[in-house]
Amino acid sequence: MTLAAPAYVFGGGDAREQHRLLAAAYDPMTLPRLAETGVDGGWRCLDVGTGGGTVAGWLAHRVGPAGAVLATDLTPVTPSVTRHDITRDPLPDNAFDLIVARLVLRHLPARDEVLGRLARALRPGGWLQVDETDTTYQPCLAAPDLALYERFLAARDAVMARSGVDGDYGRRVAALMRGAGLVGVEPVSAVEVWRAGSPGLELLAHTTVRLRDGLVAAGMTDRQLAEVRELLAHPYFRASSSVFYSVHGRRPGQGRP
Repeated sequence: MTLAAPAYVFGGGDAREQHRLLAAAYDPMTLPRLAETGVDGGWRCLDVGTGGGTVAGWLAHRVGPAGAVLATDLTPVTPSVTRHDITRDPLPDNAFDLIVARLVLRHLPARDEVLGRLARALRPGGWLQVDETDTTYQPCLAAPDLALYERFLAARDAVMARSGVDGDYGRRVAALMRGAGLVGVEPVSAVEVWRAGSPGLELLAHTTVRLRDGLVAAGMTDRQLAEVRELLAHPYFRASSSVFYSVHGRRPGQGRP
């Protein structure tokens, strides 16, 4: 008997606020890394799991009318995004100068196979940028109620794990990209201190809403989730972000100058 793959943990409901917060939290790291590839007029790009489309919009501005940006998502939120299941739907080989996948592969049971498909979809010399996190590192630095924060993170991680999310995937991306045949693989990492109003902390607070049913099933109550939101907004609260990894690799061969 073949078991069905776990459902996407953030599936269902209105994802627009989540997309906004993801962009606020991670675009300041993703976009400068993309600029380092030299992406310019005429490039053909693929943005996998585009979400709210801010990365695709930035790329479209860079490549101009002579280039093209294909933005895909399993559940598109705008007409400019193509519905595409990266685990099942066809993806052309040797087609793109640049592919970016941010916080996508960690959700996919077939993540290794998908990484290989993305590598093959590059033109010779083409760039792949994979941005992922390692959420096993996210310590609280100061809080009125440390136990509540730790209980919330444990419940969140349990919900994620049940949906097949690989929490420490980010730390392994570079090695996996090398294994997929890419060259010039170069990771960079970033850690922030979160405080009230930080985009990453607002995204974490929104998780109490997006994953409410799963968190309750994991043992938290609605009152506790409300208390978590109050805790994250407390002026004395400080926590380290998870580790964000942005990894570059190129397909062997001569690419654009």
